Amino acid sequence: MPQDIDFDLPAVAGISPGLDEARRHNLAWVRRLGLVTDERSAAWYASWDMPRLAALGFPHARGAALNLCADAMAFFFVFDDQFDGPLGRDPARTTRVCQQLIDIAHGATPPADADPCTAAFADIRARGTRGAHPAWTARTAHEWEYYFAAQAHEAIGRLRGTPADMETYLHVRRGIAATDLPLSLGERAAGITVPAAAFHSPQLRIMRQTAIDVTLMCNDVYSLEKEEARGDMDNLVLVLEHARHLTRAEAVTAAGHQVSRRVRRFQELAAQIPALCAQLGLRHQERAAVDTYLQIMSAWMSGYHAWQTDTLRYRTAHEVVPASGPGYLDEILHTRPPGTPARGTY
Repeated sequence: MPQDIDFDLPAVAGISPGLDEARRHNLAWVRRLGLVTDERSAAWYASWDMPRLAALGFPHARGAALNLCADAMAFFFVFDDQFDGPLGRDPARTTRVCQQLIDIAHGATPPADADPCTAAFADIRARGTRGAHPAWTARTAHEWEYYFAAQAHEAIGRLRGTPADMETYLHVRRGIAATDLPLSLGERAAGITVPAAAFHSPQLRIMRQTAIDVTLMCNDVYSLEKEEARGDMDNLVLVLEHARHLTRAEAVTAAGHQVSRRVRRFQELAAQIPALCAQLGLRHQERAAVDTYLQIMSAWMSGYHAWQTDTLRYRTAHEVVPASGPGYLDEILHTRPPGTPARGTY
């Protein structure tokens, strides 16, 4: 496993001081919601240390905000693993499973008999939107929709059995990586609202996409063997290997170049932001929000990288969930039979 690959990313910005409390809260939360069902699965989950990812990736987060970030990270990874089995090779069933989650993202009430993943997502969504700016709530509803809808297209890739072209790969991978959602959570945790004219500027939009791509591309290198063993095709190394007829070592090196190019672009654009704020006539408080937003994007790249180089999730996965079977210990995501309505309403 290429865990020794190093990427030249921004320095780690810091770590939230609430990590120990977040660990206690998060383990109790995954147990209460049923994301882990016994001591073995709880120990495997705890070895990933999702609260540390939250504390590194969201150093501005404190208290309930850090707990929300940690729980969201837990949901992403536990939910993702549910597709490392038969469900992940059934696009139609995946579509049905994810549609009920999309409905919740847009305001539906979860069914009373919701499975643990659905209940966990409903809890995260309710806590995240409570008191949030309406623009943030509307934007993240679409971001959640993209994330859930992309799962079916990853399943199609597994059935295809060969990597897609780069453009298709990026569209699907940005979806299943949850794309903007961690950055949106970072905005919420820091308590900022970036002025729309700045948020949608070419500079900040490109920087946001760059921060997302850097994170998922680094992850593709570190999770390569885990994903390849499961038949996942949406991995940068596999895409480069296939499209350019590269050896494995050459493809890993090429992936590193993709990351380095994006980091340089991020830094170039960051230098343009003070002049942009002046041109837009932003007030002091608005400029401060933009500055914090830059810190959030940088911290997510460096914090995620620091976490994934240490977590046992990728180093010991084969010892816990062998490649010959499903990539999870607990099957906790269920689908309703076709034609069965959910009990929730809009």
